Amino acid sequence: MRAVFIFLFMTISILGYSQNDSLQTEGVKQYKKRVLESVELDFLTSYYTQDGANASVTGGIGSEELNNFATNISVAIPLNDDDVLSFDGTISAYTSASSSNLNPFTGASSGASDDDDDDDYRPSVTTGPVTGSPWVASSGASQGDVWISGALNYSHSSDDRNTILSAHTSIAKEFDYSSFGFGGGVTKLFNKKNTEVTFSSSIYLDKWKPEYPTEIKEYSNYDGNLDGGFFNGVDILDQNGNVIDKNGIVTWRPFNTSLINDEKRNTYSASLSFSQILGRNLQFSIFVDAVWQEGWLSNPMQRVYFGDRANYYIGNGSSIPDYTSPTNTDVFQLADDIERLPGTRLKIPVGTRLNYYISERFVLRTYYRYYNDDWGIDSHTAQVELPVKLTNTLTLTPSYRYYNQTAAYYFAPYEEHVITDTYYTSDYDLSAFESSQVSIGLTYTDIFTKFIGLKSLDLNYGYYQRNTGLNAQIITLGAKFIID
Repeated sequence: MRAVFIFLFMTISILGYSQNDSLQTEGVKQYKKRVLESVELDFLTSYYTQDGANASVTGGIGSEELNNFATNISVAIPLNDDDVLSFDGTISAYTSASSSNLNPFTGASSGASDDDDDDDYRPSVTTGPVTGSPWVASSGASQGDVWISGALNYSHSSDDRNTILSAHTSIAKEFDYSSFGFGGGVTKLFNKKNTEVTFSSSIYLDKWKPEYPTEIKEYSNYDGNLDGGFFNGVDILDQNGNVIDKNGIVTWRPFNTSLINDEKRNTYSASLSFSQILGRNLQFSIFVDAVWQEGWLSNPMQRVYFGDRANYYIGNGSSIPDYTSPTNTDVFQLADDIERLPGTRLKIPVGTRLNYYISERFVLRTYYRYYNDDWGIDSHTAQVELPVKLTNTLTLTPSYRYYNQTAAYYFAPYEEHVITDTYYTSDYDLSAFESSQVSIGLTYTDIFTKFIGLKSLDLNYGYYQRNTGLNAQIITLGAKFIID
């Protein structure tokens, strides 16, 4: 999930927006300019890749290698002078070393689950000893997935173009998660359109289709019988690599045998923004959001290991001393539990933008955001862009973004949680870290509008890096068409 979220941010961060002014003059009835003159079609495709060593599915260590290819199509249709209907659709296909290790095991098993819904928990190879590693991508069903989303948006502008009403609805789906959202907003313009205030709100009603690590799921399926299902005929090793008696007093058991009892995750958000043109060259805006979440806010795929519990493994015992090293290719540690987090979360981001028109060739765009939530995370984001107009049709846009955050109360690295913890996660998205992103974009505008309707063409490259070792790259290609 983390990779998907990083990917989405890097894609969205390269997009801009535009706004048309009204031609109304106070007290004079004039021809009313349409909000949108023609149908506009936006096409965006991107390739994203990342790597790192803190995979959350395997408890905070392991390969984070991921590759993602996504395509987005957006169509805006003028219904009349005042109303616009738009549709956004996205298809994103990815392969993930981390997600694949929901079931990391390969090799023989004499009795995998016979439940058709549990194919993910069968070893992905049918011969040889059972092995696994957090550093090696499995070939199981969870190694890849397709994320699909769609959104419908409607906006209505008043005759004087000083009031804009909007509404939207959306759906999204991937193999273990689905989302349904809706919301709306109102924008008011004052002071000859030099002042703008917007209020919007959204509700997302999401639902898990829980997928669990193999050992957790099979233990539950067979009521703790370590000779049933996946475990039938599979040796379990202690820290010293010795085969244990699975039916003895000292053996592997999950710390908490309860699974998800509330499959919902609901999100309610409200946003207020204020924008002011301060002069011919300067524009300022500020926003504040409030986001409330409730339901199952943990990820059931993510393992957690406790430092004060004995460790147990499946695979090659001689590799246990090298377990946390990428040289380990054939032993996997059985989870103590899945990630568990509070059932509510309140997020409050506050941000500001300041854009300065330097000259005909240069524009300075700056952004800052402060974020706080009741899980203990405080973060700061700063970004600067400097679009450079090389010619009348060509613009080069370099940008830099810096981010840092404190750790959530419930985060600890691999094997640093203890059994007295009420909540626990080893997801490095919730750790303390710093990151930076460098991007460069090239935009052609109005090059073939009269001939094939191509209004603009964008090519962007971004490089993202965290001080935890995660790094990512993305390249995107976008095109805007005008359809008469």
